[in-house]
Amino acid sequence: MEHTAHTHHQHGPGHDHGSGHGSGHGHGAASWPMAAQATLHCLTGCAIGEVLGMVVGTAFGWGNLPTTLLAVVLAFLFGYSLTMRGVLRAGVDLRTAVRVALAADTLSIAVMELIDNGTILVWPSAMDATLADALFWVSLAVSLVIAFVVTTPVNKWTIGRGKGHAVVHRYHH
Repeated sequence: MEHTAHTHHQHGPGHDHGSGHGSGHGHGAASWPMAAQATLHCLTGCAIGEVLGMVVGTAFGWGNLPTTLLAVVLAFLFGYSLTMRGVLRAGVDLRTAVRVALAADTLSIAVMELIDNGTILVWPSAMDATLADALFWVSLAVSLVIAFVVTTPVNKWTIGRGKGHAVVHRYHH
């Protein structure tokens, strides 16, 4: 994923992206567009997993709990996979890519899943909707939008402290 809001010329001489000491994203350095881009990246993986899990569980007639658990597991899996794909392209080994994905995405995906599934849980009749019901698709889409809005400030905060998606920036040159 291209992180256009991150420019390398903003760092002083001798700055090392890969050192692990200071990411170049100190307190307050994260912009709202950078946070929104990181959240959109996270939302992409989450949405793929979430929708796939909900569709599979609903199509097989599973109950709400197993369907939701499958959706959450797949959201994490796809979210981490998308990050790992980009990091692996930078030429790092699999173990490093896994560590970067865990560091970059865990909080973001967790917040997104909590808000997304919480919204569907409190939405009247959404948990009982089937694939043929407009309510199924509308509640899922709205819950993902709400999750994006809530998760963006979380990502801004973590990036501003050199955590979260700031970790991924070290591998984009």
